[in-house]
Amino acid sequence: MMDINDIQKLLPHRYPFLLVDRVTEFEPDKKLVGFKNVTFNEQFFNGHFPGQPVMPGVLILEALAQSCALLAYKSSGLDPKENVVYLMSIDGAKFRKPVVPGDRLTLTAEVLRHKGPIWKHRGVATVDGQVVAEAEFLATVAK
Repeated sequence: MMDINDIQKLLPHRYPFLLVDRVTEFEPDKKLVGFKNVTFNEQFFNGHFPGQPVMPGVLILEALAQSCALLAYKSSGLDPKENVVYLMSIDGAKFRKPVVPGDRLTLTAEVLRHKGPIWKHRGVATVDGQVVAEAEFLATVAK
C-alpha cells in the first residue's frame, strides 16, 4: 500500500526519527495499519538498556503519532508541502509489554473524531497480536 518512499513524501520525519516502515492497510477517514521493524542496530538501544535492550515507550507513542498523521494526510488529501500535522496531546497512554529487537511493531491508527483542522485518533501498537501500547492522540493541521 505505502512503502518508505511514499511515507517520506507525506511525513517530514527522517532517519533516525522516521518510525513507520510501511503501510499495509488504509480506509479513508477510518483506519490505517502500518509497521515498524525493530532492529538491534537502532541507536536508542545503545543506552536503553545495555544488556537488556527495550524500545523506549515514548518512541512507540511517536510511531503511533506518525501513523495517525499519515491517516490524516491520506484521508484529507493534504499537501505536505503546505500543511503540517502537529501533535497537540496524548491521553490515556498505557504500556503493556516491552518491545525488543526482532519485534515487528504493528501500528493501528483509527479516527475517533475529525472536525476542521482537528483530528482525534486512537493508536494501538501490537507485537504478534498482543497489545504493547495504546493511547489517544489529538492533532491539528497547520499551514
